[in-house]
Amino acid sequence: MSDSPLTSPFIPNTDDDRAVMLAEVGASAVEDLFGDIPEQYRHPGLALPAPIPEMELRAEMTTLAQRNFHAGEHPSFLGAGVYHHFCPAVVAPLVTRGEFLTSYTPYQPEVSQGTLQGTFEFQTLTA
Repeated sequence: MSDSPLTSPFIPNTDDDRAVMLAEVGASAVEDLFGDIPEQYRHPGLALPAPIPEMELRAEMTTLAQRNFHAGEHPSFLGAGVYHHFCPAVVAPLVTRGEFLTSYTPYQPEVSQGTLQGTFEFQTLTA
């Protein structure tokens, strides 16, 4: 490809690079590559706004994110009831006992996955 500077760090191919690639495949424009796809199945394009500087984008995204509800301020049913909640002091010593906690992992992946999942669920729900 050419040694010309990049158009953008996010669009690595220059116009010259694209021309070389199109010539290599025998096309005169990018649209020629999609000629076999019926028009009704092609994406009509996106109505994107004009680009803005990163600082403005961050400010806009922060403003947009502030419209979201915070799980600590409103009822949330995410996590199926498994979320941060009060944990009595006695729980940690109980779930770390050898009867409940082991470093042994079975050799067969299908067995160890079930064992690890079961241990995780038990310890999470008892906490």
